[in-house]
Amino acid sequence: MNSLVLASKSPRRKSLLAALGWKFRIIDPEIREKNGIGETPQETCVRLAVEKAGAVSKRFPEDIVIGADTIVVMEGKVFGKPRDEGESLEMIRCLSGRCHEVITGIAVCKGDRCLVDFETTKVSFRFLSSREIEAYVATGEGKDKAGAYAIQGKGSLLISKIDGCYFNVVGLPLHRLSLLLGRFDISLSRQWEGFE
Repeated sequence: MNSLVLASKSPRRKSLLAALGWKFRIIDPEIREKNGIGETPQETCVRLAVEKAGAVSKRFPEDIVIGADTIVVMEGKVFGKPRDEGESLEMIRCLSGRCHEVITGIAVCKGDRCLVDFETTKVSFRFLSSREIEAYVATGEGKDKAGAYAIQGKGSLLISKIDGCYFNVVGLPLHRLSLLLGRFDISLSRQWEGFE
């Protein structure tokens, strides 16, 4: 039985895997997240997912390692994690009343083998007043999240609709992960049974 490792510090990803009943370890990949010159948003998040999973897989080649990276994109502009409250306010103002994309790159590695994919979900924000934007940012909920909001929390009230995978917006597209695990000959029935 292979051990499962999540190469991420994200509490959201941890919660999603734990909700499946899987046993896994968390190991910080300790990489610097930098945008590459000339990369598309998809290329950036896939590369970062591979870097995260690959860094941990080198240390634990017998284990199955999951890496992921999520970004928010609107009209070609990438919204990462806000640096401060002012940037959070700016991001939410930009997203208000408009549609953006949430893209997550995902990598599953074991030894020298690494499989990758990505998921895109369209998210529409309702129109927000300045007071609503300021009140949401003041909660602090979005300070460590791409796009400065959390769909699984109070940020759900900002959103009018989504088109695509909800779990992708949280930070880990579970069906995409399941398909990659299947390519490692880990059947869906075994995924239901969990990892030891």
